[in-house]
Amino acid sequence: MSIPIGIICPSEIALRRFMPALAECPEFHFSGISYASDEEWFGSCLPSVPESVRIRRSAAERAKAEAFLDKGGYLYESYAALASARGIDAVYLPLPPGLHAEWGQFALENGKHLLIEKPTTPRLAVTRKLVETARSNRLALHENYMFAFHDQLAAIDRIIADGEIGELRLIRISFGFPRRAMNDFRYNRQLGGGALLDCGGYTIKYASMLLGESARLTAATSNRTDEFEVDLYGSATMVNASGVTAQLGFGMDNGYKCELELWGSRGCLFTGRILTAPAGFVPTAVIRKGNEEQIRELPSDDTFAKSIRHFGECIGNPAVREETYNRILRQAKLVEEFRNLSGMKEI
Repeated sequence: MSIPIGIICPSEIALRRFMPALAECPEFHFSGISYASDEEWFGSCLPSVPESVRIRRSAAERAKAEAFLDKGGYLYESYAALASARGIDAVYLPLPPGLHAEWGQFALENGKHLLIEKPTTPRLAVTRKLVETARSNRLALHENYMFAFHDQLAAIDRIIADGEIGELRLIRISFGFPRRAMNDFRYNRQLGGGALLDCGGYTIKYASMLLGESARLTAATSNRTDEFEVDLYGSATMVNASGVTAQLGFGMDNGYKCELELWGSRGCLFTGRILTAPAGFVPTAVIRKGNEEQIRELPSDDTFAKSIRHFGECIGNPAVREETYNRILRQAKLVEEFRNLSGMKEI
């Protein structure tokens, strides 16, 4: 039997990416979507919010949620109603990071397996609490860094292992994009915004995969402007026990970059779209040795569907579940290292 899964919040990524990917995963079936009640949306400010504003907000969110229902599913009129519903066994949580702790904890405490958008939470201590709750209740908790499942990463690993560019000397990973709308949650401190938690987390995640379990940060810089209370761009250095170094750069007020460079003793490898390749996209790598240059086609893939399938494995396999807990904690620890090294303020 397939697992009934519901979505907390009718977000753009849930409609555009999650729903098509879910259709490729027979181990799950869509069971419902929720939008926030007035109390959940406005919080303690609710008494001062004009009724006309409440009505407009509710109608807009309901309309977004109804767009999910063309293939069935139930409409829940609050996050809490869905997260506590008896007919739902798993929850996909695509809310902004600053809301992950509250609703992730609520879902887990109500016995729901949890697929959560990255980062799990903005802080290590809070992430650790979610993991402990999931573990004690034998529930799956999976952080949706989709790129980590892309077959192009395995192809690049083989190029390294086969010695095509010699012994690895240096890794460079860059991920950044131009400034988005001013009301985007990424620029809102209260919602867990900031470049580190958004694009920076990707670079740290992939660097740790390439460097291995001994990877640690040795330097980190975070930059902001007077316009925002969040960091807009940053950089870091990571190193492993063998002395291989990764240089990271990221930002959300930058020209677009999503690049990997591997510098080896015999050659170099360059590729773009390393962290954001969509389903069906065929990535390429340039391998340069001396004066010779080869363009190598890498595999295409559907990473969202693979991430959902991994979530299913977490639900059914305790060993996979435990390994996934540890991956989440490792990522949270590295992000916390960056925060401490760079002197970032508390959220």
